[in-house]
Amino acid sequence: MLEPVNISLESLNLMTLMPMLIAVGGGLLILIIDLIKDNLHKSLYVILTVLILLINLGVTLGLNYGASEKGFFDIMLIDGVSIISQVLILVASILFIPLALTSKRFHEYSYPEFFALFMFMIAGFQFMVSSDNLILVFLGLETASLSLYTLIAMHNRANSFEAAVKYFTMGALAAAFFTMGSAVLYGVSGSLELGQIATAIADRINEPGIMILLLGGAGLLLTSFAFKLSLFPFHTWAPDVYEGASAPLAGYMSVVPKVAAFVVSMRIFEMFIDLQILWVQNMIIFLAVITMTLANLMALVQQDVKRMLAYSSISHAGFVMVAIALATDKANTGVFLYYALFMFTNLGAFAMLWVSRHKDRIHHERFDHPYEKFSGMIKIMPMGAIVMALFMLSLAGVPPFSVFWGKIYLMSATVDAGYIWLAVVMGLNSAIAAYYYLKLIVFMFLKEPTEAVTQETTYYNVSKPLLTILGFAVFVTVGSILLVNPLIEYISVMVQASNFGI
Repeated sequence: MLEPVNISLESLNLMTLMPMLIAVGGGLLILIIDLIKDNLHKSLYVILTVLILLINLGVTLGLNYGASEKGFFDIMLIDGVSIISQVLILVASILFIPLALTSKRFHEYSYPEFFALFMFMIAGFQFMVSSDNLILVFLGLETASLSLYTLIAMHNRANSFEAAVKYFTMGALAAAFFTMGSAVLYGVSGSLELGQIATAIADRINEPGIMILLLGGAGLLLTSFAFKLSLFPFHTWAPDVYEGASAPLAGYMSVVPKVAAFVVSMRIFEMFIDLQILWVQNMIIFLAVITMTLANLMALVQQDVKRMLAYSSISHAGFVMVAIALATDKANTGVFLYYALFMFTNLGAFAMLWVSRHKDRIHHERFDHPYEKFSGMIKIMPMGAIVMALFMLSLAGVPPFSVFWGKIYLMSATVDAGYIWLAVVMGLNSAIAAYYYLKLIVFMFLKEPTEAVTQETTYYNVSKPLLTILGFAVFVTVGSILLVNPLIEYISVMVQASNFGI
């Protein structure tokens, strides 16, 4: 007869779970408040959500990252990468939520369910980045994805439902590939924890047939994350989903889910690269190069600014994917530096689309944000045109604006790793991307307003919450030269304090 095992609370190390518990508890609190008293003003839910996120951020920053702590039956992993990625997720969320106060044009923000689902989604992302256990990563992935599908559909337009269904279908395929890949690794190693998988693979790597299984498992997992990161050829859903989602949510989707997916990709694929399984490294480089190149070429021919920004986000994801293949501390630091700077610029650019949103498609029968809509914007909304131009120049990688520093740091890491040809390809892609970003600037500054623009009040008065967020985004975009060095130092310390579960 088995004797009962006594488990102390101290051994569970529940502090590692605290950020996720705060997010889940916050979502449940919002639902309970709505049950007790319905039809409360959305500003209450916005303020409550921001408060919960700030508490979550404080608890996350208070975690001990130096010792790569394990917790809750060793399925939680708190290290430097876990903390820095959670900080990025929470800061992006704190920037996004106040946009709900800017206008009544997007009715989904008036539903308390929107904010509850948003909190559950954040908890899912936090679980993803804070574990080296493939089951918990999968649960976090699905929790976040299922919430996000619903948030997209709540925009309640025909193309929003289409976007949600497409995203759900692609997400289901990604989940299937992730499950099959995890099953293969479990079959090879007898474990679902990356540290134990790495040890088992190192012991068995010379056995006949093992390499084929490893390549199969890595291929399945790479396919899964290619869906999530919108890498070629699994990128086709992204422009349609971004177009169907509200502009701010599309901007949010271009940053936060990708940060979480990149962290899990680091933990999994850098394990294979450390074990000298070079096929995985070569496959990631191939995917990164073809993704950034193809996405840039597709962005060149887009007629809609929102779709252009969607392809732009795909290109940026391909650019950053190079860092996973390099598997160096400098490259990993570059991932977080890139997204820390890209986050403000891209959220700002999508927020500017919100400013110019019109209920009816008066400029184009197919698109909400055609280039023509921005014609002569400098004459109608001068500050808006200047702010949007700053965001476009930053996304193009023009110095000294924020994304330039992320690009140059990643290219430096690529050269340091000995891949000079790859750094040249990254530079050429940045040059191609400059064309379609500058195209919007040409429309805003050098073209006359169209008849539809002059007859209709397309640009709305900007409310204080939106002004505050845009101002903050502009400050980071323009003043990044002052922030880069301390940011690099902080991220480097966090990355070096991590072992990626190995």
